[in-house]
Amino acid sequence: MATYQQTLTIRTRGAGLHAFTDELAGAVQRSGLAQGVVHVFCRHTSCSLMIMENADPSARRDLEAWLDRLVPADDRAFTHTLEGPDDMPAHIKMALTRTSETIPFDRGCLLLGTWQGIFLWEHRAARHAREVVLTVVGG
Repeated sequence: MATYQQTLTIRTRGAGLHAFTDELAGAVQRSGLAQGVVHVFCRHTSCSLMIMENADPSARRDLEAWLDRLVPADDRAFTHTLEGPDDMPAHIKMALTRTSETIPFDRGCLLLGTWQGIFLWEHRAARHAREVVLTVVGG
């Protein structure tokens, strides 16, 4: 089994789902491996990763709105607010979602479903540069 590793920097525009499926597919191609899995890991505690609907943006908006209702940014019960009122809600949203994904590939192509895309879910209102570590394993 061979491995290839790369770190992607994803520049967010603030809260929301930021697609990086094409960048991930490019890394799998650059690995030179034909078949295996790519593990994706987010190195932050206030954003997360998501495999989600990539065709109709209303599905993503509905998911974001639902999580915002579940964990509102203006909850005065939070004491961890050093970096602003969205700091603790961002940590909770990350804890409720995922910080890693594993996607199989064959013939150098991701084996995602027709309507699936890979997204970094920024939970903070401000812009950030987020690091995502890709580890491609296969042959």
